[in-house]
Amino acid sequence: MRDDDLPTAALEHRLRLLEGMARAVAAKGYADTTIADIVREAAVSRRTFYEHFKTRTECLIALYEAASRQALQVLAAAFDPAQPWEAQVERAVTAYLDCLAQEPVLLRTLFVEILGLGMPGLAVRRRVNDEVGAFIQAAINGAAGPGPAAHLTAEMARTVVGGINELILCAIEQDRAADLRALVEPATRLVRAVAAQSAR
Repeated sequence: MRDDDLPTAALEHRLRLLEGMARAVAAKGYADTTIADIVREAAVSRRTFYEHFKTRTECLIALYEAASRQALQVLAAAFDPAQPWEAQVERAVTAYLDCLAQEPVLLRTLFVEILGLGMPGLAVRRRVNDEVGAFIQAAINGAAGPGPAAHLTAEMARTVVGGINELILCAIEQDRAADLRALVEPATRLVRAVAAQSAR
């Protein structure tokens, strides 16, 4: 069931559980976070937790999806399809990275610890990356205005997403997760170079 389909009270409890998970992993890291920590932070009962999630892994995946959806919405809001794609890339990349940098500890959990979940973590990461890639492909290919039109393939869009993710992972490893603005310039150059090549 999608969040939008939940009754108001159930949706409020689910959102509180996701916020509780975010606070708990920010304080202790995912490995040391228990269901007791999550429900305490969310101020709900253990029974309420199990009404929404079977395991804490399922809760982390839901948090990953919610946070990724929010970041994608920020990215989409920063891109104006009526303008040339070249002029918009830096603004969109900046908005996206600023959104991710708002909670550095949570960012580490979502980018690093999601991989520790094995195949379920890899599957949700692939799904989210494909959604971001599909947006980038549609936004750049559909942009209007003067200048060369781009035809970014799905594979090249996936390459762009993978490259930006690798820049973010490097920043996390170097304890620079709070300052992702430093990645705007290389990430922007990557997007422009790939899109410009496809425009030829």
